[in-house]
Amino acid sequence: MTRSKKKLEKAEVPVASNEADDVETASFIGPSPNPKTNLILADIALRGGALLVRQGLERGLLGKRYSPDKARQILKGRTIGETIAGSAAARLALGSVPGAIIVGGGLLAMTLYDRRRGKTAERKGEAKITGMAAKGEAGES
Repeated sequence: MTRSKKKLEKAEVPVASNEADDVETASFIGPSPNPKTNLILADIALRGGALLVRQGLERGLLGKRYSPDKARQILKGRTIGETIAGSAAARLALGSVPGAIIVGGGLLAMTLYDRRRGKTAERKGEAKITGMAAKGEAGES
């Protein structure tokens, strides 16, 4: 053996210690000492925050054209089928690239079709919005 090989054999190699195992959750202390409970709380907070942002965005987009009260009534008048269809389209679009292409292409086609139809599409859309607002108003009372 050469001299350098002997030195390598005798040299002590420091063993990497996992400091995360040594520290007892000192880096993050949640409301509960149970990490599973903290994950559930975080999930609820994120979903609730996303729901509030989505509702605010929907009201804001409708608020450009309608009063805040009418926008609220329109959103309240949506059917369960419309809500499920919107959620399914969003999941499909966020789940994969082909899903995003399909949903984006469908929205583009719908927008181009509505623009081509012009006033007719505007009248049909306005009639549907009025019906949704009436449903929302009836459900509110």
